[in-house]
Amino acid sequence: MIPVPEESAKTRIPVWGYEDLALFLGALLPSLAFAVGVVRLCKRSAPAAFSSAGFTQLVFQGIFYLLLMGVLRIILAWKYQAPFWRSLGCGFDFPHAWSYFLLGPVLSIALASMAILLKPPITESPIEELILDRRALILVLLLGPMVEELVFRGFLYPLLARSLGPWLAIFATAVPFALLHGVQNEWTWQLLVPIGLAGVVFGVVRYKTGSTVAAMLVHVGYNSTAVALYLFQKA
Repeated sequence: MIPVPEESAKTRIPVWGYEDLALFLGALLPSLAFAVGVVRLCKRSAPAAFSSAGFTQLVFQGIFYLLLMGVLRIILAWKYQAPFWRSLGCGFDFPHAWSYFLLGPVLSIALASMAILLKPPITESPIEELILDRRALILVLLLGPMVEELVFRGFLYPLLARSLGPWLAIFATAVPFALLHGVQNEWTWQLLVPIGLAGVVFGVVRYKTGSTVAAMLVHVGYNSTAVALYLFQKA
């Protein structure tokens, strides 16, 4: 077993390697298939409860995210005997936490304005059903940002930073982060570019503070403002 080195949050070297990243990536499809199977079984058993597309998506992604977190837990706890949260940079040892949450709305408004200037085609996104379903808002406002930051800025970023340096790692992490949102935005580049830039900002916050929690706060503020702007537009 490999112990976690005693280092500061900003300079801590991850104990995991690219073979562990391959293990995590290899678990994506089985986890996805399992989540789909569970949701289909639930829809057959309780069709009334799963009549809402938003609630169905919430259950599906909740199961999927839980499985992914389980894989990370196995890698860190079983293979390396490393503390889960601290290894992924989940510390509060950074000042003015509220300011990072407030950075989210500023970033969201700026990038929304940028997206308007890029004139994307009008598309119907599945994310709209989640926003309009109050039960599914937890996925957009909290669960999604937390898990995405744990994976991209907590797990992937430190590994790439060790090989590429922090700044290249920030951009390299933002690319798959943007692509993750490709399907729900119908692969519209005018929408994916702002999302990628948001990922860059999340990465910079992670690098500057040494904390994945700080990036989570910005992400939550960003998503909350995007939801508020959408609801205001539809009102």
